[in-house]
Amino acid sequence: MIASNKVMDVLKGIGLNLYERKLWVALLARGTSNAGELSGIAGVPRSRAYDILQSLAEKGFVVVQNAKPIKYVAISPSEALERAKGKMEEEIATMVERIDDLKSSPVMKELNDIFNKGMKMVSSEEMTGALKGRHMMKQHMDTMFRAASKHIKIVTTAEGARELHEHHYDSLKRASDGGVKIKIATIVNDKNQDAIKALNGVADVRHMGDKESQIGGRFCVVDGKETIIGLTDPKVAHDTQHISMWSKSEHAAAKMFEPIFEMIWNGSKPAA
Repeated sequence: MIASNKVMDVLKGIGLNLYERKLWVALLARGTSNAGELSGIAGVPRSRAYDILQSLAEKGFVVVQNAKPIKYVAISPSEALERAKGKMEEEIATMVERIDDLKSSPVMKELNDIFNKGMKMVSSEEMTGALKGRHMMKQHMDTMFRAASKHIKIVTTAEGARELHEHHYDSLKRASDGGVKIKIATIVNDKNQDAIKALNGVADVRHMGDKESQIGGRFCVVDGKETIIGLTDPKVAHDTQHISMWSKSEHAAAKMFEPIFEMIWNGSKPAA
């Protein structure tokens, strides 16, 4: 192998598949070469090499030299990565524009009609699922906050309060400005004072005192209809290993988690 496993793993992390990684590294080692030579060096089937090298060229990692046979030219890794980054940014910008156009097009009415008809066939209790990764949980919480119409009730840790401020402040502020009542029960400490002060501007925040050892988890209830619960200890779980549960069961939201929230809330003190 030309490159170390560490290098190959890092290249995997930026979206290059196994054959792309092998062929690119092989080309870096040769400077310029054709598909047949590179397939032999990299151990990639020759029948696949042409398509994969073309993919690398489209992504900005290699330059195609119009010769017979076609040759591929390596560019410096830093330049290749910068070109690939620029290509990705262009593609993302194009996709964002298409999504925005779709959201404002007549097609959305048809999609919403299909969704609403399908929802009539599903009970709210069936709308339950596991969310893998902290990013998915944050994304779903933001969706819940934006859809809130009456109240948002949150129990969270000290670090969770900082995350609310960092990742969800804008959504919570929009909800608050729209008349949604927000309550947050958390732990106040020296590390989250700034976050607590900011959150106090959009929500009623209370300090759970020494209850963190008893209530070390996080959950959120929106409008007594929708709940999200953290299932893993955020202190030990890596972001990608974090698991949370989301449910639109009104029974669970209104009859289980809201009463639990109220007990915690009533035993807490206003945050300074």
